[in-house]
Formats: sequence, C-alpha cells, structure tokens
Amino acid sequence: MMKIVTISGPPSSGKTAVAIKTIENLKREKLNIGVIKFDSLSTYDDVLYEKTGAKVKVGLSGNLCPDHFYISNIEDCVQWGLKENLDILISESAGLCNRCSPHIKDVLSICVIDNLSGVNTPKKIGPMLKLADIVVITKGDIVSQAEREVFAFRVKQANPKASIIFINGITGQGSYDLAVKLKEASEFESLQDKRLRFSMPSALCSYCVGETRIGDEYQTGNIRKMKI
Repeated sequence: MMKIVTISGPPSSGKTAVAIKTIENLKREKLNIGVIKFDSLSTYDDVLYEKTGAKVKVGLSGNLCPDHFYISNIEDCVQWGLKENLDILISESAGLCNRCSPHIKDVLSICVIDNLSGVNTPKKIGPMLKLADIVVITKGDIVSQAEREVFAFRVKQANPKASIIFINGITGQGSYDLAVKLKEASEFESLQDKRLRFSMPSALCSYCVGETRIGDEYQTGNIRKMKI
C-alpha cells in the first residue's frame, strides 16, 4: 500500500518548489518518496527532485493533451511506485490549461496558485482548483496582507471545502503543514477503476489530429462556434 497525492496548478505558480520543500520535511522522517513529473515538451525539474533524494520518473506528453497523457499513464506509475517500495507517490501535472481535471476521487489533491495571478484568477480556474482538497497559495511574501486576505477569500468562494495553506517556495515556510497533510493521505495498491473528479476537456476535432488549415471545410469532430 502507498499514499498517492496529485499536485496541479497554473504554469510558474510554484508547484515544483512547493513539492520540493514538502519532500524535504518528509525526508527528515526517513520516508521513501517518489515523484512523477508530467510535462509537455521538456523539463529539468527531475534534476531538482533527485537532489532531495526522491525517486523520479518523467512523462512528456509531446503533442498530446498533458492531462489525457497523465490519466492514461498514472496506473503504470502507481505500479512503479509499489515496486520501488515508496511510502508516498507525488504526481505533478503540467498545469497548462485552467480547464484541466487532474484530480482522482479519494486521492489527496492539491492545487497550487500564486498571489500574483490576480484576484479574479480563482474564478477562472476550473476543476483543477474547484475540486481540490488543499489549495496552496504561493508568493504571498510579495504582496500586502490585505491582498493575501482578499485572494484567499476569492479562493474560498471558488472552493469552500478546501483547506488553504500559504507556502513560501524559497524559504519553505508553511511546507511543514502540507507535509502533515500528505502523511494523512489515503493508501492504495492500485487506481484501477477509480474515477476522475471531473471529466477531461472535450476532444476530438480535426485540429487534434494534425490539421493546420483554417476554414469551415477543415473543421470536423467536436467543434463549438461562437455566436457573433
């Protein structure tokens, strides 16, 4: 049995920094940690994770939607984690689309979002934030106390059930609280037959399979038009 955690969030919100500081706390308790880093074209985060002593695998989706790639591979990643005798497996998503849906029912889910993204940002993010168990807010040291409180209030409006944790990705302040939450995560030996908390972004259209030309005659499949 192994604890599984999913971490998601918009680009450059501090997902990796938060995960690394949290792993450093967990490593003090001699826990065996593994990380699956999903990204689109390239990543160097695996080097940073390896420096913490965590075991790392990288998945690059290429021209596929990162979330579709992730959900097609997560069970294999779980089986890898079990073979490595991991105590905790952390899955970090690419986080490129605010409509992303990387959270799995019963699996501890974390959304990382930063204070600099604007007070209306929590309303613009879909299942990635609205269905998370924990929302981590980063870069709070750069804004005023009033801005932090307003931003946290907007997060609560978008996801009233989530716990909110402020973490400084540079100093690690606040990461201990998240480490405690990770130790309380549920354990699994497989994600077979588990369900996503929300459906993935819809597919499939002609552009999904390589079409580059513009015009109605080239558009087939799942197409939605604006009312103009």
